[in-house]
Parts: sequence; structure tokens; C-alpha cells
Amino acid sequence: MTDTTTHHRICPLCEACCGLEIKVQGTQIISIRGHEADVLSRGYICPKAVSLKDLHEDPDRLRTPLIKRNGVHVPATWDEAFAEIEKRLLPIIAQHGKNSVGVTVGNPSAHKIGLLTYFGKLARALGTKNVFSASTLDQMPKQLASGLMFGHWLSIALPDIERTDLLIVLGANPLVSNGSMWTVPDFRGKAKALRARGGELIVIDPRRTETAAVADAHHFIRPNSDVFLLAAMVHTLFAENLVKLGGVAEWVQGMDELRHAIAPFTPEVCATRCQMDAETIRSLARKMANTPRAALYARIGTCTQEYGTLASWLVDVINTLTGHLDQEGGMLFAKSAAFASNTLGKPGIGKGVSTGRHHSRVSQAPEVYGELPISCLAEEIETPGEGQIRAMFTVASNPVLSSPDGPRLSQALDKLDFMVSMDIYLNETTRHADVILPGPSPLEDFHYDVAFPQLSWRNHARGSEPVFSPATGQFAEWQTILKLAAIVKGQGAQADADALDDAAFEQDIARLGLPAAAVPAVIAATATLRGPQRALDVALRFGPYGDQFGKKPDGLNLAKVLQASNDGGIDLGELKQRIPEVLRTPSGKVELSPHSLLQDLKRAEADLQSAKPELVIIGRRDVRSNNSWMHNLPVLAKGPFRCTLLVSSQDASKHGVTDGSTVTLNNITQNENEQRSIQAVVHISEDMMPGVVSLPHGWGHDLPNSKLSVAAERPGANLNALLDMKLRDPLSGNSVLGGVPVTMSLA
Repeated sequence: MTDTTTHHRICPLCEACCGLEIKVQGTQIISIRGHEADVLSRGYICPKAVSLKDLHEDPDRLRTPLIKRNGVHVPATWDEAFAEIEKRLLPIIAQHGKNSVGVTVGNPSAHKIGLLTYFGKLARALGTKNVFSASTLDQMPKQLASGLMFGHWLSIALPDIERTDLLIVLGANPLVSNGSMWTVPDFRGKAKALRARGGELIVIDPRRTETAAVADAHHFIRPNSDVFLLAAMVHTLFAENLVKLGGVAEWVQGMDELRHAIAPFTPEVCATRCQMDAETIRSLARKMANTPRAALYARIGTCTQEYGTLASWLVDVINTLTGHLDQEGGMLFAKSAAFASNTLGKPGIGKGVSTGRHHSRVSQAPEVYGELPISCLAEEIETPGEGQIRAMFTVASNPVLSSPDGPRLSQALDKLDFMVSMDIYLNETTRHADVILPGPSPLEDFHYDVAFPQLSWRNHARGSEPVFSPATGQFAEWQTILKLAAIVKGQGAQADADALDDAAFEQDIARLGLPAAAVPAVIAATATLRGPQRALDVALRFGPYGDQFGKKPDGLNLAKVLQASNDGGIDLGELKQRIPEVLRTPSGKVELSPHSLLQDLKRAEADLQSAKPELVIIGRRDVRSNNSWMHNLPVLAKGPFRCTLLVSSQDASKHGVTDGSTVTLNNITQNENEQRSIQAVVHISEDMMPGVVSLPHGWGHDLPNSKLSVAAERPGANLNALLDMKLRDPLSGNSVLGGVPVTMSLA
């Protein structure tokens, strides 16, 4: 018998980033449990973590490159795959220019340090303006609002959940997600502790969610009306003289402009639109103002609507006006050990953020955070003219299922001259690719979370060494990206990835602004490291807790972090007050009233009296599902069918449907050419607000030529196939995925 070994890993499957203890015998995974000593998750895991065994062993997971020959994907060597890319891509760029190539990157890349830190090298090599990501399906409104207020896209104010006395949750379900844009594993345990110490949890959502089920109070709200609720709460704070800025008073500007802009949004005017009575709106504002330690948290439901940026902004406005911004027990900013821009440079002031540095060719949608709305992708492929996308790179991305009107996008992808995908599956999107380049199993890869420590409920540093060695010849994802960038730059398909990495690292170090004499020393000190580990070591050493390459001997470096990770990582303490140091706005202030947001508030004001649709649809999340590929993992796929349409009994009676019946859902449009429909199985639930139905995202695994055999057994309905590509928040470019009018009838 082979000895059993124990490995400690960070789960890469969702934002909770739980610490795992994995027992292995030879090449077999014996068990996966929560790591009790982990400084962030303290032994907690959800079912997704256990599915890492299924993912690692999945026979559908790609282990060799594929090239499409005569319409069929066949195995190929890495040399053959890179040669095919060089042969077919370079003539397209030479003939049609750099903007003839589009790039899209998906959610899994946020959990892969090689993809996250190296993707930019490919984008820069291409030089294209046509960069897209899942951010405009998810979080861009929150990032934009935070950037405008605080000066950086990832300066996100987070609830101090272990010290708060009141947590109001709007359009979020953290008991299932364990946080979103807020890394908080075991939310259930923390919510229980909140209530045990006499605190209060209030949930506002069109569905009585799993989080609402453990809350002290739940209020239904009409989808797409969060901006009106929040504006009316702000109005109440001003009208009842409840505004108190607390410790951030001298660092806030824009109060008078805000008071004037919010004047039309009285609780009485907004109540009808929200389907909440005016006194409930006022009581929520009063609770926020009168509770010494309180926090208002909102997430994906407030982002995936036409007023996503306004709603995200007003959440932080309310936290600020009630004195809870940068307050213990209120909203605080994490201080990440590495890669956080709000810990670098001169503290308390910066360039801020800007948008619209370029626009999409067809719809003229503005660039935000270096990318265009992913809902513009299909039209950029379909529409002839200079800058038309003729070739695509997709990186860990499945927009055919995850973005609006997937069938149209699927047809557009078929019109490309060439397509390359970096992905571990032959899925609904990669089936269109001419070349697919797989990454290793997560358990064969080094792991360090780049983004999530900037969003974590507690400051920490943890890393993970691979559990298994990758297969002979398998390229790391950072190596694949460097090879692709080399091909684009004319350095050839045979360019050596390690040599490319050495050259890229020297350039990156030179850009740090170090004294010239220090650069060779930094390069020498990290010479034994490769790929993202080298950049991580530098980021840790120069970070806020770093050893500064020996100047602070007790400080962090990569070796110390990895050594400590078997014991649960390094606890860097609870979140602390960071204003004004965290600010990177040009004024050095919290910008309470950014001009673009005040202007867009007029759009919401004009919409106050609009008639509400009879029936709208929203998405939802299940603890066993995060990305579309998770439906292919047996441990998560088993059990009750989860892709059901939740319908209130009132709506079921009104539309003549029963539990278990199949219905047809149609989008509401005046243009017959834009008519879309799907079919779904009804589950009657009193958890639904009347007038609202709910279908989870990421399903629809019935498309030909993909290879997700487990998912195909119960393919489910693709919610996004109903949705209109043109519907998006104009400020952030985020797609409107909820509150969309539909009709429902028996199939």
C-alpha cells in the first residue's frame, strides 16, 4: 500500500476560498475536508470543495490540445497546436489589423494566478481594443461605483460581520455564495453569531432566499427597483436630519450636490415602484442611522440591472451618511498582502478611475476598466467594416451560456475565420474553436488568490503547492499565454516559454521604479522561482507586510507564506480603519457625488412613474452550482433537478400552470426577429414574490458537439437565451440579467 499523504490547498471553485485538507494515496484522492486551522475559513467547506476530486478525475476534462479538422476536434501535440495558431492567426492580423482579434476571459481565471497575472501580457501583445470578460455579466457596476468614490476598481467596502449589530442584505444570498465581492466563508455561522449577540439580519430580495430564511426579517422588493429604494432611504436620512458622517467627515465631499439630486426620490414616490410601503423604507433608513454598528451589503441582484452602477453607489452612500463607512462593525477595507493597488504608491491620493478611453465599434459602448461589454461581442463579429472581429481568443470563458442571447452569439462564433480557446472542457463555446489548449487540473497547479484577499472579511496570506505533478509535456497556463503572445509578436511558435518569462520579468521589475542598482539584486533573489511565483514573491516583499528584501526581517515573502500554509496560513488580523490612506481619488476625498452618477440619476427620476410589467424573471444561485462546467461533476449534479422555474402559487393560478408542468417563457419585444423563448419545468414556491419568476443561470447543456456528458443528462434551460444583448447599464456596460419582462404559458 502506498503511504497516505496530507496536502493543504485553497479551494479554487468560488469566492469563499476555503482552506482544504486533502488526503492522497498514490495518485488517488482519499478525502477532502475543511482545514480546521485555516485562518480564513476555519474548517468550513461547501459541497463544491468535495467536487475537486470529480474535476481532477473527470474523463471529459481535456488533457491534450485539440485541433478542429473537417469539423471534428482531434487530439494534437502542443507543437502542432501552436504551429496551427501561428499559421492561421498571423495572416488575419496582417490583413485586417490588431482590432480584428477579440479576447474574452471568464470567471475561473480569477482563481488561477497564472491566468490572472499573465492574461494582460497576451492582451497587450495583441493590442486590440476588443477585450471582454465576465465582469460585465456580474460585478462591473460595483467596481465602477467604488472606483469613482474611492479611487480604485478593487477598493470595495466590506461588512465587518464579526463586530456589526445590524446587517442589511440587498439582492444578495451570501448563505449560498459565502460572499460575492466579499470573501466570507461560513456566512451561516457568522450570521448565527451575529444574532446570538443580539444583532439583527434583514434581507431585501424578490425571493425569500436561503439567507432570508435565517434572517430576522425579509422584505420583498420588485426587481430592478433597488435604486428607488436606496434613493428613498437617502432622502429619508436628509429629511429627518439623520446624516452623521462620523470619523470620515473631513474626508467626504459632495454632500450638497447629493442632497439636491436626491430630492425627487421621496419614500411615497418610490414605494409604488419598489412595491414596499413608504414607512418600511423609512424604518430601514432609521435603523441604519440609529444602530451604532451597522452595514448595508448588496450584490449581484443590484448589479445585473439597468441601474446597477447607481444602486451600487447608493449602497456606499448610505453606509457613509449613517457614519458606518470605515467604522468597526460597519464597512471597512481589506489590506491585502500582495497586488493591491490601494496599498501602493502615495497613500491617500491618486489618479482615480476613468472610462470611455475608447468605444465599441457598433454600439459605441464605452470602455470600462480596459474592456467592452461582453454583450457587444456578437455584433462586433457580425458587422462588416474596419475593426470587425475575425479571430477570437477565449480564456476560461463560456459566453454562449453565460451572456445574453447565447444562440445569436453561437451563430456569430461560427462566422469567425479563426478561434482559439484556453479551456479544460469542450463546451458550448469552445466547440466553435479551431484550437483548444487545456490547462492542468487545479490540483496540479500552484495557487495563490490575487483578487480575493482584497475582498476578504479578514486579512490573511495563504498559498498552495500542487498536490500532483502535471502530466509530462503539460504547459502551465502562464507558459501557454507567453507562447501565444510570442506568436502574436512574431517571435515564432517555437519560442521558449522560460526564456520569454525571464525577459518579461526583467521588464516588469524595471517598471517598479526601483533604483537601478536594486534591479539586479531583485532578479538574483528570485532566480529560483518561475512564472507567477516570481512576481508573487516580489509583490509580497514590497507589499504592506513585506520584508522589503531584507530591510524588515520579520516581514513576508513567498517562502514564509508557503511554509505557514500547511498550518493554515498567516493571519494578518481583522479589518481596520484605512481612510484616508486607502483613497486613490485625485482629490484625496471620498467622492460622494461623482458627476456621471448624478447625471444618470436623472434617468432613474424620469423612470419613476413607468408602469411595471406583469411578470419578470430573475436568476438565482445554488450552493452546488457556480459555473456552467460544475454541472458536469457527479457529486454536484446528483440529487434533485435544480434548473427549475420558481413560480408563486398566485402566478401559477393566474397562468394556469401546476407544479411539475413545462412552460414556455417568451421575451417581450415589438420586433418579431428578436423573439426568443425557452422551456422550463415549474416548481411552485411561496418563496417567490408574485409577479416574479426565477431560473438559475449557466444551464442549457443540450447543444451539439460539446462534451459535458454528465451535464447533458439533465441539460436544463438557458435563462440567458431569453435576454436582450442591447439591455445594459449604460455606465458600466453590465448586462441586464434580472427584472426582464416575460410571458409564461403552458408548453
